[in-house]
Amino acid sequence: MFIQKTYFVYIMTNRSKTLYTGVTNNLVRRMREHKMGTGSGFTAKYRLDRLVYFERFEDIHNAIEREKRIKGRLRIKKIALIVSVNPAWRDLSQEWYERHEFQPQFNSMSSERHSWPRRTYAARRIA
Repeated sequence: MFIQKTYFVYIMTNRSKTLYTGVTNNLVRRMREHKMGTGSGFTAKYRLDRLVYFERFEDIHNAIEREKRIKGRLRIKKIALIVSVNPAWRDLSQEWYERHEFQPQFNSMSSERHSWPRRTYAARRIA
């Protein structure tokens, strides 16, 4: 039995609009890692916590090539790419997770158009 893999190229940002481009085979898991500060040193250092753009691929080579093309673009071109599909720069992963009781609430400008599973990304402590 052949299992079809899916890969994602994504762009994350923060309040300062610092940009990070990455590739993954599990976007929900990777966003959770980034939001917990364990995804990469760069995203942890600059507190990149908002998924503002992503593309889906069935071939890892195409995904890596696309990631390289996006990373090679000028910042203004990356911004134009984001704005073309997400003009408000809203966090596309916001509804994928349940809010932890100590996490601040934000006004949601999102719609319910995607059906990603809701998960908790806050670290759980075992007493």
